[in-house]
Amino acid sequence: MPPEKKAGFDFYRSLGSPVKVVAPMVDASELAWRMLARKFGAELCFTPMIHSGVFVRDKKYRVESLQTCPADRPLVLQFCANDPEIFLSAVTLALEDVECDAVDLNLGCPQIIAKRGHFGSFLQDEWELLTKMVSTVHQNTNIPVTVKVRVFPEVEKTVKYAQMLESAGAQMITVHGRTREQKGPLTGLADWEQVAAVKKAVKVPVIANGNIQNMEDVERCLEMTGVEGVMSAEGHLTNPAIFAGLNPPVWEMCLEYLQFVQQHPCPLSYVRGHLFKMLHHVFTIRTNFDLREVVAKSHSLDEFKSAVEGVRDRYIQYQEGDMVFTHPEELEIFHLKYPPWICQPYVRPPPEVYLEKMRKLAEEERREREEMKGEGENKRSVEGEGEETPQLSKKKQKKLERNPRKAFSRARENSELCCGLPCNNPCSLKCTSRMCRKCCKEKAFNESLDCEGHRVFIRSNREKAKLRPKEVLDEVETVVDTIDNTNSAFDAGDNNDTALHSD
Repeated sequence: MPPEKKAGFDFYRSLGSPVKVVAPMVDASELAWRMLARKFGAELCFTPMIHSGVFVRDKKYRVESLQTCPADRPLVLQFCANDPEIFLSAVTLALEDVECDAVDLNLGCPQIIAKRGHFGSFLQDEWELLTKMVSTVHQNTNIPVTVKVRVFPEVEKTVKYAQMLESAGAQMITVHGRTREQKGPLTGLADWEQVAAVKKAVKVPVIANGNIQNMEDVERCLEMTGVEGVMSAEGHLTNPAIFAGLNPPVWEMCLEYLQFVQQHPCPLSYVRGHLFKMLHHVFTIRTNFDLREVVAKSHSLDEFKSAVEGVRDRYIQYQEGDMVFTHPEELEIFHLKYPPWICQPYVRPPPEVYLEKMRKLAEEERREREEMKGEGENKRSVEGEGEETPQLSKKKQKKLERNPRKAFSRARENSELCCGLPCNNPCSLKCTSRMCRKCCKEKAFNESLDCEGHRVFIRSNREKAKLRPKEVLDEVETVVDTIDNTNSAFDAGDNNDTALHSD
């Protein structure tokens, strides 16, 4: 007989009354990262978000999503869904394959993929559907169901929202104190007052999410909101020792993580993402661009390890006090509390700073367009006045800000036209005849030429053919004669068929 399902605070106590919780993070809270988190103080971990529909129909996806081990407890499996029956099927299949402590319904994802797929925070206005999804799993499985939500702009609506989910059967509620619109550069601060209001209004455990960047934030959040636990996402990605109250050198955390990846393999893209998060401030320094390139282009754990050891070798003398470190100018915008080789949070500029920056960029672009329009089209036709630097797009300008050494392909809008007549295509920059590929190939065939730029080797191939042994040529001629005779026979047969049909 299956054990009795625990509810509310009995369920929370069965987890060990966790206070320090690692958030569900797509491509980031995989098993290796969860094991690193547990080593440094995490008391409860969530899996990355699992797509219920794909989970039900794709066995390979199920195996990849449910990677765990006996030491990976307590564990909550998080699903996204928009159909009660599919959500129930996904939970049922998961419970057949792994042991976990609860399943969670993602109602907080604000990304565009959630909008297109109709899940996450884009379901927060469909209370009838949410009630049915939570209640269906609650009533038909023997495992507690929890929810993770974002707040509404109005506190009253947020409170009613949480009470509705509690009534539907949610045994724990994680409240991210930001609205659906607060994401990316517009993230801003989470509203702990909304979290506190939910805590006062419901009778199930509440976990707070948002603004957690160090242990001082954990303690302040617990005191201000009265919640049972605190969840960290971005703060944990930049410092996986956050719940231990430590700020270790980045290479220590990176090497620890790579050891866990060897034990619990995951896609290299996950590893690369984690290393970039932890090494963000170090890789912002121009003298470390070479190591950043290694991480960006590596295809093995050994290469990743080599890059991390390179960071350690460059900064361990500063860490041990043998040399004095001078902060380069590229780090000034971060206002770092610790040296750049120490694990610490990445602090985004406030939304108003970002909006002001975007306003200035838009104003500059508008002014430049007006200036270009006033100069007219004659400027493009002027020759011999030197080559002008092409105006980069807004997207390329942002890439250039992140990596000043980024090289872009040359603009083609003012390039020379093909010499072939009557062709109006732009010529290849590498073609010796200054032609497009089509015209170059035709010229090479007619005049027996080669073109390195277009990789056309008519003359070379013909010369090679002349050097072939006579026996090979005789053999080719025999084959050609046979084909010609066969074609003649077919032609004769076709003529007879035509005569028969005409009768």
